[in-house]
Amino acid sequence: MTKTLTLRSFDIPAIHKFGIGFDNLFDDLMRVNAQQSNNNYPPYDIVQINDDEYMISLAVAGFGHDNLSITKDKKFLIIEGKHSREAVDNEDSTTKYLHKGISERSFRREFQLADHVEISNAHLELGILNVHLKREVPEEAKPKTIAITYKE
Repeated sequence: MTKTLTLRSFDIPAIHKFGIGFDNLFDDLMRVNAQQSNNNYPPYDIVQINDDEYMISLAVAGFGHDNLSITKDKKFLIIEGKHSREAVDNEDSTTKYLHKGISERSFRREFQLADHVEISNAHLELGILNVHLKREVPEEAKPKTIAITYKE
């Protein structure tokens, strides 16, 4: 019989007081902890197309172009969906739902990007938002081979 240890909670604020100078590390841990405690809405996939290209696909049924926003802030890709309350207010008040299972909640998803990763494009098709990412490492940041000379 094997037993596995499962980490159910991680008290990051208690650890923070012992780590002077590691503010960014703790901010990242706090962000991961917050994301894990949130629900998994909307569901998403991350696909590696090749060594330098990726695609994030989010299931955003019910959201239109005007309800979605994609922002890159430093190393973070932020995707937000907001339902317009005006559409809800203009609904026919005589509508009687027998079952209402389509979610109309807003969301915010954050993805941390690696260095030199840029958003190449995004498109919405059949309720799926596809965000294409490409890593473009500048020449000065690529590794260089140095020739070794010797004297006889």
